[in-house]
Amino acid sequence: MIEYRFFPLPSSKRPSLSSSTPPHSHENSHILSLLKSISHSHHLKQLHAKIITHSLQCLSSILTATTLSYISTNSLDSALLLFRSIPNPSSFLWNTMIRACATPGDFYLSLLLYSNLLSSGLPPDKFTFPFALKSCAGLSNLAQGIQLHQHSISFGCHRDPFVNAALVDMYCKCGDVCTARQVFDTMPNRDLVSWTSMISGYAHNGCSIETLDFFNNMQFSNVKANRVGLLSVFLACGRLGALRKGERFHGYAIQTGFLEDISVATAVLDMYSKCTNLGVVRQMFDSANGKDVVCWSAMIASYGYHGLGKEAIYTFDQMVNAGLKPNHATFTCLLAACSHSGLVEEGRIFFTTMGAKYGVAPNLNHYACMVDILGRAGKLQEAEELIAEMPLEPDSSMWGSLLGACRIHGDLELGEKIADRLMELDSEYSGYYVLLSNIYAARSRWTDVEKLRKQMSERRMRKEQGISLIEFNHQIHKFTIGERSHPQSVEIYLYLQKLYPLMKQLGYVPMVEFSLHDIEDENKEMALSYHSERLAIAFGLMNTSPGSPIRIVKNLRICRDCHNAIKIISQIVDHVIFVRDMNRFHHFENGVCSCGDYCF
Repeated sequence: MIEYRFFPLPSSKRPSLSSSTPPHSHENSHILSLLKSISHSHHLKQLHAKIITHSLQCLSSILTATTLSYISTNSLDSALLLFRSIPNPSSFLWNTMIRACATPGDFYLSLLLYSNLLSSGLPPDKFTFPFALKSCAGLSNLAQGIQLHQHSISFGCHRDPFVNAALVDMYCKCGDVCTARQVFDTMPNRDLVSWTSMISGYAHNGCSIETLDFFNNMQFSNVKANRVGLLSVFLACGRLGALRKGERFHGYAIQTGFLEDISVATAVLDMYSKCTNLGVVRQMFDSANGKDVVCWSAMIASYGYHGLGKEAIYTFDQMVNAGLKPNHATFTCLLAACSHSGLVEEGRIFFTTMGAKYGVAPNLNHYACMVDILGRAGKLQEAEELIAEMPLEPDSSMWGSLLGACRIHGDLELGEKIADRLMELDSEYSGYYVLLSNIYAARSRWTDVEKLRKQMSERRMRKEQGISLIEFNHQIHKFTIGERSHPQSVEIYLYLQKLYPLMKQLGYVPMVEFSLHDIEDENKEMALSYHSERLAIAFGLMNTSPGSPIRIVKNLRICRDCHNAIKIISQIVDHVIFVRDMNRFHHFENGVCSCGDYCF
């Protein structure tokens, strides 16, 4: 049963229906006509006062019409007060109230009303469920959503197209895209809303390949995309680094006129940024009409991704000079750009002045960025002090950032201290164990490494698998460490074996401390050689013509050994190699990386 409860007023406080002779019907009709035409809450309250003074509030038709008028003039509190005084509201009025609460986002109250509807004895109908389900989606309350789904079946409403569309949207927004897809597949008629809900659901739940496949299926079904669908596919293309697919969708946005929408233009800009084409990003930005703060922030973030911190700062100054006020997201992008470029003093200035100068109080994201700036620069004690003195409660991601800095700079003592704190805050996340294991392994403390591995095994924790993606021939190819299932696996391994002696000749020395097992160095070298990004790069080099850029997307941070290896590879081959890891872009060319080896 729904856990929400909505208690009606005691019956003694409700106005009772009068048994006296009702007023003339002509006067009633006049009042009802006025209620329908009124458009201002002040005038409505005056009319409501007249209704009370003339004892017309005892009539259900007048009460209902007045309640609806309060809703239409956005006076929801007054509508609720009046609604509670109606002895037996109709199903129509119940549904209207549930919708009135759900539409502006008062989701808790909407579900309370739904619960009270059940208690009243009136059955919910096909007009009830879409907005009750919308409330579950707004609250990301999957458990309540499942109950509502069961209720829709019990009351025979589950085949209604609007209920189905709401179910798909609810499951997607609650993170259960598998059940959303099951509901979608049973729908006899799928409209644009349902298609878009699935596409958006896939995109926002990290199912990027499914997002693009589903968008193509929608087009094959002769359903024209809308703005939300396009925003989702550009998000997916950016995550996958699927430049060719993104270019095709960009063309579609131009043809359909959606590119005139600044939100779509910003999404296209962000997609190109994440697919390494920074020249097109700047062209898109310069040609965009009506640039808002989101668009400016996206441009700042783009420079930050690519390690161009000074360009990010210059763009920020341009935005301020254009009269736009930066928001929380703008400063997150700006501070992240300072972090990736090693601009410590600039980051300090923006962090300390953002509140006083721009009226934006630092939040957890901004503190996390500042900790990252200090940690990457080796100022670990200052970063720790900042966390200790901040007015907000630090979260695990902030401590994790500092632990990552301890790994970079080899501070074992502080790393152990922070790891203990993290394991208390979030004992189920394997990443913190892996970071501490990295620190131990770099010191050849294999007993401590094995101790951590044992703890992870006892808690049934698994290290997150490294995955590298590369787009080729309009398809996304995925590689994991030691990948052997790819159709070209034999050729890929032979290619890397031929490349290895050439790398050695140019000075490549495997950093075996990044192979975390206490095994012979020769085997460690072999394990390092087959990391996912190297397999993806080999595949790209084998299948593209000389001079073509190689673009790789990796879900984890690139390790130092792979970073050094790819620099050497870029000396051997006639290709620019782009690797986007979880933090930023690395542009490898002629033995040099755009990051300048910062924090490696």
